[in-house]
Amino acid sequence: QGQLDESGGGLVQAGSSLRLSCAASGRNISDYNMAWYRQAPGKEREIVASISWSGANINYATYSVKQRFANIRNNAKDTLYLQMNSLGPEETTMYYCKSDYHDDPYYCNWGPGTQVTVSS
Repeated sequence: QGQLDESGGGLVQAGSSLRLSCAASGRNISDYNMAWYRQAPGKEREIVASISWSGANINYATYSVKQRFANIRNNAKDTLYLQMNSLGPEETTMYYCKSDYHDDPYYCNWGPGTQVTVSS
């Protein structure tokens, strides 16, 4: 119930692009603000980007991410996307999506994540 499933990760060379997807099942995400996170081994999970329920407001954690990533949602498909361009090896880690709305019944639910590996 109320699952999020990330996909689209993989092994790419530095400078390449990937498009991550976050598909909802057993719940809808169209009414909720959503966010992408990433967590490297031994480090805390950090937010990468967030997007309001309508898609009108999008925030990125850093200027570098803002320049290269695009946080997109398709509410008709209950799917969230993260277009990542010009990837660097330092961005090798697991990526997750999650609700960014505290009153969402599934606010605490995390998906299994998708692994992004960027070779130099």
